[in-house]
Amino acid sequence: MPVSPASPSTARAINDRLALGLLQSEGPLTANELKQLTGLSRPSVADLVERLQGSGLITVVGEAGAQRRGPNARLYGIVADRAHLAALDVRTDSVSVVVTDLLGAVLAEASAPIGGDTGTGPAVERAVALVERAAREGGVQRLHTVGIGAPGLIDPATGDLHDTSALPAWHRRLSGALQERLGVRVLVENETNLAARAERRDGAAHDRDTFVLLWLGDGVGAAVVLDGVLRRGASGGAGEIGFLPVPGTASLPSATGCEGGFHWLACAAALRELGAEHGLLQPDMTAAELLRHAVESDESGFLDAVADRVAVGAAAVSSILDPGCVVLGGEVGRAGGAALADRVADRVTAMSPLHTEVRAGTLGGAAVLRGALLAARDAAQDDVFGPRPGR
Repeated sequence: MPVSPASPSTARAINDRLALGLLQSEGPLTANELKQLTGLSRPSVADLVERLQGSGLITVVGEAGAQRRGPNARLYGIVADRAHLAALDVRTDSVSVVVTDLLGAVLAEASAPIGGDTGTGPAVERAVALVERAAREGGVQRLHTVGIGAPGLIDPATGDLHDTSALPAWHRRLSGALQERLGVRVLVENETNLAARAERRDGAAHDRDTFVLLWLGDGVGAAVVLDGVLRRGASGGAGEIGFLPVPGTASLPSATGCEGGFHWLACAAALRELGAEHGLLQPDMTAAELLRHAVESDESGFLDAVADRVAVGAAAVSSILDPGCVVLGGEVGRAGGAALADRVADRVTAMSPLHTEVRAGTLGGAAVLRGALLAARDAAQDDVFGPRPGR
């Protein structure tokens, strides 16, 4: 069946979004550079520039080269303050926020502890007030979109956190409170999925369309990206690898707790206990600090023992999903670096017939906040610029 050509209005929308994407990725460009990069004719580019300027999406930000003058030398850039964003990393006992412009330039950052003894209402109030304060400090009067990264399952139908007794109640209340108080669109996503998004855009998986991110932190989890698409599963639970029954634990996990699962082999508390057994753990040392110390001191026995544990989960996802690449994410994965990743790769090779590259994450714990910002930015740009062609 023949495909009808795009209407003039559709073609203009596609060309506008193409130009805006180039201005976002390449920075300010001249009309001639836009012509070369888009392949459009000079009159089409002139119309495009006039149209985008008229809609307040781009503006002249300078000139290209001291020797050039006139219209062809003008540099055009996106109007970054057309919309402002906030991203939150919500942990069980704290919240961090960053406020940016439409292009992701950081305007303000803040964080605050929220202890386990804080009531639900006060905890929500503290988190919302933190966002409001950061926006004020960044000179932002109104936020357009807020992205939230949090532990737990996200319901694919509603986009809300599942109601679970394992997580603080204020986590589930926060999205609605932000919408009500600030009048903004709020996007909530599992923290491990956001970390995978960030590692793919800016980190260790930048060249991969298919990979699994194995999150190593206070908890463990996995994010599954196949053919460039994040897979959430039927109930949003794809990647809940902490519940994976594994050898080396004293019991089996249950529907209400991952004790006895992979979590109890590779979570931060388990690795700290392992470090104590090897005589490496110092008072108040985090699991990431422990791994970093072991790498710097070449504590091969401890690193081998950690790799033995992590490889159990990595080999499981390799055999089931054949992703070709596993990224060790979180602060522990980043701290272990190549020394841990190479050891895990050797063990996965011995356990699975499927070739699997193992890489250390490059963003660490910051990947959650970065991923939440990317989610907010993409959503806001689709609203302000218009949806990407094909969406």
